[in-house]
Amino acid sequence: MPTPLLRRLVLLAVLGSAATVPALGQNEPIKFGKPDLKDFDPKNFVADSAAEAVVLCDFGRSRFEVGPAGEGFQTVFERVTRIKILQKAGYDWATVEVPLYHKNNSEEKLTNLKGFTYNLVNGEIVKEKLESSSAFREESGPNTTTRKFTLPNVREGAVIEYSYTVVSDFLFNFQDWQFQQSIPVRWSEYRAQIPEYFDYKTMMQGYLPLAVSEHPQGAGQYTVRWSSSIEPGMNGGRTSGGSETVTAQVTNHRWAVQNAPAFREEPFMTSSRDHVARIDFELAGLQWPGQGYRPMTSTWQSINDELLTAEGFGAQLRRAGFLRDKLTPLLAQEKDPAARVAAVHALVRSAVKYDGHDQLYSSGSVRKAYDQHRGNAADVNLLLIAALREAGFQANPVLVSTREHGAVNANYMPMLSRFNYVVAHVPLPDGKEMLVDATEELLPCGMLPTRCLNGQGRLIMPNAAESRWVSLQPTQRLTEYQQIQLVLDEKGGYTGKVHSEHGGYAGSAQRSRLREKGEKKFVEDLLTGREGWNVSKYQFGQREDLAKALSFDYELTAAGGDAPAGLLYVRPLQHFGNSKNPFVHESRQFPVDFGCPVDETVVMTLTLPAGYEVEELPKPTSISLPDNGGRFLFQAQPAADGTVQMMSRLNLSRAVYSAEEYASLREFYRLVVAKQAEQIVLKKKS
Repeated sequence: MPTPLLRRLVLLAVLGSAATVPALGQNEPIKFGKPDLKDFDPKNFVADSAAEAVVLCDFGRSRFEVGPAGEGFQTVFERVTRIKILQKAGYDWATVEVPLYHKNNSEEKLTNLKGFTYNLVNGEIVKEKLESSSAFREESGPNTTTRKFTLPNVREGAVIEYSYTVVSDFLFNFQDWQFQQSIPVRWSEYRAQIPEYFDYKTMMQGYLPLAVSEHPQGAGQYTVRWSSSIEPGMNGGRTSGGSETVTAQVTNHRWAVQNAPAFREEPFMTSSRDHVARIDFELAGLQWPGQGYRPMTSTWQSINDELLTAEGFGAQLRRAGFLRDKLTPLLAQEKDPAARVAAVHALVRSAVKYDGHDQLYSSGSVRKAYDQHRGNAADVNLLLIAALREAGFQANPVLVSTREHGAVNANYMPMLSRFNYVVAHVPLPDGKEMLVDATEELLPCGMLPTRCLNGQGRLIMPNAAESRWVSLQPTQRLTEYQQIQLVLDEKGGYTGKVHSEHGGYAGSAQRSRLREKGEKKFVEDLLTGREGWNVSKYQFGQREDLAKALSFDYELTAAGGDAPAGLLYVRPLQHFGNSKNPFVHESRQFPVDFGCPVDETVVMTLTLPAGYEVEELPKPTSISLPDNGGRFLFQAQPAADGTVQMMSRLNLSRAVYSAEEYASLREFYRLVVAKQAEQIVLKKKS
């Protein structure tokens, strides 16, 4: 017969956990309430002059404790942070947000909140206390409450510090840690004491070396208490309450990063969360004394089943019968399967407006979203899948993590929380597959929004065994085409006509800009940075035909000098190509992600003023990226009819380039910008 202690331990394992842990032996890197005088000396921050603030020390530690009643394990996370404010722009660091998870009647609790602002006044450190009344709550998600507080009397040169504790009953929500911030960090350290009963998988990411990575093991004392109870059966009876202390092996993890540079946003990147130095935890399983290993992670089978039975997901996929009367005449007009998918897509896209919220579950019934003509991403796309099924297609949902939400690693343990979006997957009779999204009014059928172009998605099938990963890489490109006719005068000014076409993802982006700004403001923006330009006439074409490129035709004049010149120096491509290199930094530690391949083409005919001839032309150029990554072609040649014909074409054949390819890509763009800015020299004939 199991002992009361063993029964209690097993019960605790079922409930979720419980214990009390010894303190770590290492000295703490920061003592709250004891600022260092050197942190007020400006000479110690000369190297940080460009930063708005500096994290002097960020120290966190997590451990396990037994709950107040001696029943159930809790995790206890303590944090102490000290920050130097260097500029007014750094005042925002004095406002701190602490997310707290809650579900049903249980919630994480913020306790022991303390804070001070230190200012140096007449050589003396003057401190001002954070009042507890300055902290407030706000709901920031269906299961998240955020506690916010702001340190008082913050000035340039001030030092702020705060500390708090978070107590959690949710063992799966073990506190993660981020070593790197958008400002420099002098020292960031995280410690975690994990007893042998809990199997947490750690995922370290980022590009910074660890100054400390230690994992010694020791013994931890855990006191378990139980109440008196009545055991059923012939051998049962009342058992008295009591307590017992057990010893378990504990791993004392310690990680630290020193002098972490500020993480900077770069062009063409996904979420900073994908690249910043951090460590995440996932509860893989429990191993209780005398018991077998108990997995705690989901499987794709269980996730598949959970989603398909969920009211806010799978249940909605069977509820599009109300659209039958609208679908029947639409489908009767189309015989081609892809065209029929497009007809259903157009119906849903025009009926329900996306409200800008990316969610995996519907906010209510898809019928309600249809009737209200508004809904989140799941409302729209679950309705789309249901409508496609009603139309006879084997449509199924694909789970997506948007670019802002972060990348999903297919090699990690299955976790539904890694996804925040859903799109439709439609197999066609010819063996091809379509990924369809109806949230964007100006995006044609078969193109995913740019925010969804993020690696892989997980296809959820009625038969879980058929669930699989699908690529989210687009077959469409970003295409820009310009055909330009310019007539140059003897003062260096010109008149001209431009025909441009914005296709693929460029078409979607420009249609969105045009709808948001209107035609007049769209043209005004075109003139920004083009001094002396005037656009007299313009016209847009194919605005509503989303499957075709948006065309834009306009006539322009550009002023020249005050008087005719014997030599004319003109740079005709500088306002029609790439005016600057988007990659300004010498190095980059993470990939360049354009989202999709790119094609940019400029074809120009430059008519010379009467009596002038070409003195100097840019030389033809062909530049290629390694491994067929892309190519740039340039040509300029005079013609017998008094014109110069120019052609510039840039092609990026891939959406993503690795950090190792960054130097080549940066040099590629440098050469492109330089070539497109080269001048043509014309001279007056004698």
